Amino acid sequence: MNISTWYKQHYESRIKGRYVTLEQLQPIFESYSSNVEISTVGTSEKGISIPMLKIGKGKKVVLAWSQMHGNESTTTKAVLDLLLFLDQDEYFTSEVKHFLKSYTFYVLPILNPDGAIRYTRLNANDVDLNRDAKSRNQQESKVLYDVFNNVEPDLCLNLHDQRTIYGLPTGLPATVSFLAPSADPSRSLTAARKKAMRHIERMNAALQQIIPGQVGRYDDSFNENCVGDHFQQAGVPTILFEAGHYPNDYDREKTREFIFYAFLALFKMDNLIGTSGAHMEYFNIPENQANWKDIIIREVRPPGHQAVMSIAIQYAEELQDDAINFVPRIDLIGNLDAFKGHVEIQGHGATILLNSQENIAVGTEVLSISDKNNPSITFFSA
Repeated sequence: MNISTWYKQHYESRIKGRYVTLEQLQPIFESYSSNVEISTVGTSEKGISIPMLKIGKGKKVVLAWSQMHGNESTTTKAVLDLLLFLDQDEYFTSEVKHFLKSYTFYVLPILNPDGAIRYTRLNANDVDLNRDAKSRNQQESKVLYDVFNNVEPDLCLNLHDQRTIYGLPTGLPATVSFLAPSADPSRSLTAARKKAMRHIERMNAALQQIIPGQVGRYDDSFNENCVGDHFQQAGVPTILFEAGHYPNDYDREKTREFIFYAFLALFKMDNLIGTSGAHMEYFNIPENQANWKDIIIREVRPPGHQAVMSIAIQYAEELQDDAINFVPRIDLIGNLDAFKGHVEIQGHGATILLNSQENIAVGTEVLSISDKNNPSITFFSA
């Protein structure tokens, strides 16, 4: 059995979709064997317990945290896939045993449980925890720093999602992106940062075998308020993971699989996914560009306009009945030649109506976009 076959048959199927809360994860935690130690390391601003999971007894200590932004759950799912893989002894036993002997892996699967419930980037006090590294005024930030000081990690993994707007010079979306954060304003190549870069090169080489041209690199401008920059400054190699868009994968179920494979490469189990080992240099990984839209309708005329132009639609993620509803809204109107759409629709110069009305404005929810002169033609319908 190869690793992709194992994944399709054994990934953590008890958790899916974009809305992931601590309450949903508790039954999964309770199913783990004694290999996985579970503890409570603090509480959120609303008093919700923040759990930490530990697996392995090796000398290399790795600390990871996910859902620092409560609405960024893809890496949480991938972490659970990794824990399931490590907490079994039927497949790939030599690789699993090697990991358990070599590494001690700590993970805070949901650092911001209040934000996860509300499906928001911010915590209960409307603070971005990834801008609270210096002041550490928020309870969740204090928890993370207490854990950091207690476990004394050799490597930190800052796990996030990125929006669908990011693409690459390859002409493809940025499905997975990484960053070795800077440790100072001059972006010095410190020993810790170089080590983070080498880890990223390993993961990039592995992912190029699976999603060639879809791995990106985040801008490395220094921000002392960001957690990754702060830990890198403290001399601990830190890697930012950004789980992005894969075609027709708004629930990020394929992307979670790619993050799982990145974990295998990071922990030197990349033989399982067939990487050649020819790592690209970190700065040769293309930098993310904000040049994508969810939908672009090209060559149309809004009422009252003579010029042909394009209309971009972006999905707003709204929590409804414990599920995420993707609500299409007008995002841009005009010349969009600099952008690509995950869905591209040709309007062939038609004069259009938005929701059967002539008024078209940025921010409007889209129910339909149709041909004014031929109502039987609908270019987009929610």
